[in-house]
Amino acid sequence: MSRFFSRKYADLVPYTPGEEPKEKKFVKLNTNESPFPPSPLAVKMASEAARELMLYPDPDCRTLTAALAEKWNLLPEEIIWTNGSDDVLNFAFMAFCDREHPALFPDITYGFYSVFARVNGIPFQTVPLKEDFSLCVSDYCGRNQTIFIANPNAPTGLCLSTGEIEKILSTNTDSVVVIDEAYVDFGGESCIPLIRKYGNLLVTQTFSKSRSMAGARLGFAAGCPDLIRDLNTIRYSPNPYNNRMTMAAGIGSLRDDAYRAANCEKIIENREYTKKELRRLGFQMTDSKANFVFIRHREISGEDLYCRLKEKGVLVRHFSQDRINDYCRVTIGSREEMDEFLDQCKCILEEI
Repeated sequence: MSRFFSRKYADLVPYTPGEEPKEKKFVKLNTNESPFPPSPLAVKMASEAARELMLYPDPDCRTLTAALAEKWNLLPEEIIWTNGSDDVLNFAFMAFCDREHPALFPDITYGFYSVFARVNGIPFQTVPLKEDFSLCVSDYCGRNQTIFIANPNAPTGLCLSTGEIEKILSTNTDSVVVIDEAYVDFGGESCIPLIRKYGNLLVTQTFSKSRSMAGARLGFAAGCPDLIRDLNTIRYSPNPYNNRMTMAAGIGSLRDDAYRAANCEKIIENREYTKKELRRLGFQMTDSKANFVFIRHREISGEDLYCRLKEKGVLVRHFSQDRINDYCRVTIGSREEMDEFLDQCKCILEEI
């Protein structure tokens, strides 16, 4: 770092994105991207929007908001749009956390939570998941801290029911509970319908996964109007705009929701097929409800499996964290990609 870098960030460890190697072509199963292109209508509308890039976009995202409000039966003032759901999660740390309201989240979860806390100077506490990586609901009841829960969780893929989340909400009425639903379309149940029942609930979602728009950077949150106003105060301070082409693509995706649903069905089918075949090879895994599986094998370490797969042209994600360093997270791709992954796993197990 330079001699000008602020001391307040001296110990900051940034989030580590998944590898994007360029040296050769990989079967890329490491960043939970969709194997399918965006909706044709989303592409068409983004292309048309490009003709007006000389103009600033609508900061209120009114047309996009109307499309989402219709899908979820929401009011415009219950919605905020951001450049990816990571942005709105960061805004939530900024808006609802401080020394009197520290953050609380699991010890094994989305890696950005601890980064957001540290970069904003917010104290936080982690709660260990159970031995099977499931979340113990009672650990979060009556805490009165700002709670962040990824549901389904990453990288485990495990999911809480809306009833379990309601127990957390009803026992923390004086603090905000943020439910991060990046992977909800692959087997979870959204909490968006609960936002009018619980004024302390904020639900975030992304267009990166099930809507095949990771490169577009579009996310949103739903909550009561007071929470959304708080978030907009933060959002409008550094940058009130979303990308014009991204917003247009989002409108197209929402209008072509059947395309998203069909792709989700294919990914779920591929996930269950992959889990079945992995079990035949002796792998153990969590009951993932996301677009990835979280796997380990007794005969090979997670790091060794990752390295050997990479040598064979298949890229997965390995984490060095103590409790999960024997595991790899594998994105669910097309059936052809999953067969290649399975074939290479079989070869590796025969080699050891």
